[in-house]
Amino acid sequence: MEVRRTVPVKLDVTDEQADLLHETIDEFLWAANYVVDSAWDGEWAETRSSVLHEMTYDEVREQTRLHSNHVQSARNRAVDALKSVVAEWKNGEYASIPTFSSPFCEYNQRNATFHDDHAVLSTVDGRVTAEYVLPDKTRDTPHSKHLRSERWETTGATLHYRRGDFYLHVRTKADVDDPKPAENGTILGVDLGIENIAVTSTGAFWSADELNHWRTEYVQRRKSLQECGSRWAHENVQAVGRKETGRFEQYLHRIANDIIAEASESGCTVIAFEDLTDIRDRMPDARKFHEWAFNSLYDYVSYKAEGRGIQVKQVNPKNTSRRCSSCGFTHEDNRPSQDTFRCQSCGYENHADYNAAKNIGYRLLRNQTGGEGGAPVGVRLNTGMLNANGVKPVPDSVRAGVHGESPPL
Repeated sequence: MEVRRTVPVKLDVTDEQADLLHETIDEFLWAANYVVDSAWDGEWAETRSSVLHEMTYDEVREQTRLHSNHVQSARNRAVDALKSVVAEWKNGEYASIPTFSSPFCEYNQRNATFHDDHAVLSTVDGRVTAEYVLPDKTRDTPHSKHLRSERWETTGATLHYRRGDFYLHVRTKADVDDPKPAENGTILGVDLGIENIAVTSTGAFWSADELNHWRTEYVQRRKSLQECGSRWAHENVQAVGRKETGRFEQYLHRIANDIIAEASESGCTVIAFEDLTDIRDRMPDARKFHEWAFNSLYDYVSYKAEGRGIQVKQVNPKNTSRRCSSCGFTHEDNRPSQDTFRCQSCGYENHADYNAAKNIGYRLLRNQTGGEGGAPVGVRLNTGMLNANGVKPVPDSVRAGVHGESPPL
């Protein structure tokens, strides 16, 4: 199985080298934006790479000092962005033509040479040798694991400039043995929501208050800048957008790490999410932002779990919020409010998101036990583990900071 990892590395460059890298980035962005402008005809956008190559390659080579591979990479970045916009148009959603402004530049094996402690990068005027700023070799870091290991192959990198420094996000890959889930594995159910971004069947909660607060704050800030209408305001709208995305991604990465840790500490070999298809139709209060956050979190958990030998799967979400995780009775009146679940049959009462997280785990358990062999034996709860027969073979104590089970009335 092929596994890919990206390792960010700070670069140590001279002032002269920095000037060359800045010029290279500026011309790379110009090339990407030129392709976008050429693709846009006022009503639609061309997204075929071969067509855009014929339309733009010679002109970009003539107007810039970029290496040929930089020209091709700029075109590919433009094509990817255009395809995303066209896909949103086809779904009837608004999306503006992309503009590349964040300082970055792509590198591959043809315009860069990567070493354990430095990289040789093509610029608009020759090559520069950029030294890596690395942590101590004895520390267990992604740098020591992926950059300094013969097992991992470097495939390319993206050069970024932020807050006065250059960073190279080095992409690596390696072939590893397929992780074999234990025959007696355990499922961790995860429910995603508006008020709580994630809740697990073990009773761990991650509130979305901070995430929603940031979104409101950034929306208001962008609106104020757009109303100003000046060039300064336009540039600041873009800067606010970059800061917003970076802050959200960092927050979601932290939650993903916590979910992986929760699964590992609970002995789980499978993490179950609800199927995210058409999630905004099922959540009336969800916005496009929430859909992006849910999908991003799922993606982060998936690739982080891969290296830990943990599987990540999606299940049909139908009635997971209305079904009683204690007796199985399903009714819309079981959920009288956003955060309360109260079974109309057996009287079981608990937080609605926690009840849904358990149901998500149970649904995968039922799907697994319907087949032959290798089925997980249970869903991990904060008070133990429930198997397909409803037995709790591992009576754990309730941990601090998580919700405990309320006994049926």
